[in-house]
Amino acid sequence: MSTGAPRAWIRSLGRATGACRDGWRVLRDRGPGQITFWFIALAVGIAAGFAALFFRKGIEALQALLYGSGDIAQFHTYAATLPWWLLLTIPICGGLVVGLILHRFTPDGRVRSVADVIEGAALHDGRVETRAGLASAAASLITLGAGGSSGREGPVVHLAGVIATWVSDRMRADGITGRDLLGCAVAAAVSASFNAPIAGALFALEVVLRHFAMHAFAPIVIASAAGTVINRLEFGDVTQFRLVEDGTLSFYQELPAFLMLGLVSGLVAVVLIRSVLWTEDLASHWQRRVGLPRWLRPGIAGALLGLIAIWYPHIIGVGYETTSRALTGQLTLDQAVLFCVVKVAALSITMGGRMGGGVFSPSLMVGALTGLAFGLIATAMFPNVSGSETLYALAGMGAVAAAVLGAPISTTLIVFELTGDWQTGLAVMVAVSMSTVLCSRLVTRSFFLTQLERRKIHLAKGPQAYLLSMFRVQNVMRKPQDPRAAPNDAMWEAIEAGDFIEGNATLEAALPMFDQTQRAFLPVVTMGAKGEAPEIMGALFHVDALRAYNRALAATAAEEHS
Repeated sequence: MSTGAPRAWIRSLGRATGACRDGWRVLRDRGPGQITFWFIALAVGIAAGFAALFFRKGIEALQALLYGSGDIAQFHTYAATLPWWLLLTIPICGGLVVGLILHRFTPDGRVRSVADVIEGAALHDGRVETRAGLASAAASLITLGAGGSSGREGPVVHLAGVIATWVSDRMRADGITGRDLLGCAVAAAVSASFNAPIAGALFALEVVLRHFAMHAFAPIVIASAAGTVINRLEFGDVTQFRLVEDGTLSFYQELPAFLMLGLVSGLVAVVLIRSVLWTEDLASHWQRRVGLPRWLRPGIAGALLGLIAIWYPHIIGVGYETTSRALTGQLTLDQAVLFCVVKVAALSITMGGRMGGGVFSPSLMVGALTGLAFGLIATAMFPNVSGSETLYALAGMGAVAAAVLGAPISTTLIVFELTGDWQTGLAVMVAVSMSTVLCSRLVTRSFFLTQLERRKIHLAKGPQAYLLSMFRVQNVMRKPQDPRAAPNDAMWEAIEAGDFIEGNATLEAALPMFDQTQRAFLPVVTMGAKGEAPEIMGALFHVDALRAYNRALAATAAEEHS
């Protein structure tokens, strides 16, 4: 009995190990079942939630190390007491470190953020860049800890995307599963960052996946709840901002003022977006013109931020103290307008200088300041039919942020969850709707989609536009040995007429050529050296290109309505 028992345990352990191995093989080769996927979503949500928590705690620890205080609620007040040379040198040193990290670990020196996660969901089966993503997270942490004037949601969302990508690659997940895992990770990260479970789930669906498919809803909600639990275990069930008085509409006659606030907020959002993009273009132009090393660009941005911070320490970091003061009416009209202008400039320098961070927290601050300024004017002009100016600050915060992100649903909810004030929904919804509509007409839907459009990635136009860029001509063409291949003489005749396409081109370039040439096929070639004839790889038939496009559209529609 003494020898039989250990042998039985060894056999049982061997069978269990074999079962686990077989189960992983089935999971990897055939994909997870629905219940299994929910447990995977929970695990991904926990991992993304802890990543967001550690990122936030890392920023606070770095701020405490460099500035002497990590309390975001009083950080600007404390920074105002520091010597000017410290406010100047810390962002410079931080920018130089950021530049070296991005230069070493990214191919283009650019920080990855929400726009890259949206691109990964649409074009890369829910995958994002891992190496560049980790470097971007480190760069953004240093940026925010050293005084960069941006937000933490962008790097946190991409960091969550890196986690989802790792899991998807281990599982060999297909496109639908990969995108669902990406949505789960993003939802958990947003929820853990802001203690906003409802908004986290809807942000993943509305902004990242850009559809509300039922098959994705349950796992994303599970992951979002996991992220929220992690946040509350650390910080408790508290809101990010605390309002000092109830925000209530004085009369329904006040609603037209919130319509006007929405329009003003939409214009402010357009100014914010275009300021960031204009600064990016200007910095890139001068970088090329003077031959500036790309690792030095964030250091110069840090120097400019340090100079501003000497007089306006309110621009350091995510800006929660100034946002809170605006929401509680502790700023004058002059201060609200001035801080709003300075914050937009500081955000533009941070993003244009490629220091890292996101735009959500800055847009909350700019929106709260815009709303407060509008409210102070409105309540002074019509005191008999006006409520509190802090209600305008709350509505402005949601309106600007929603327009910048292009996410009216999730942003409205995240404003409620950040403040705990659910009684002012009518005013916030009116302002958010007007600002989003106006801003989407003046830019390409949102800040993120405008960024992608500038990279020639046309996600804003829908699947009918961006799906064409997913198909390489050489993957759809008929090779010369194909029984249905095009006649050799006919291909050379088309080449001599200039009607051909290279193999690495996409259907986005090929389909307009069919309309122009009226040919049934286009020769696919590899260009030789100067003076040499091109080498024929095969022929792209119009019917094959349309068939591939239609299948992709059908698959996309099936996923979005499943």
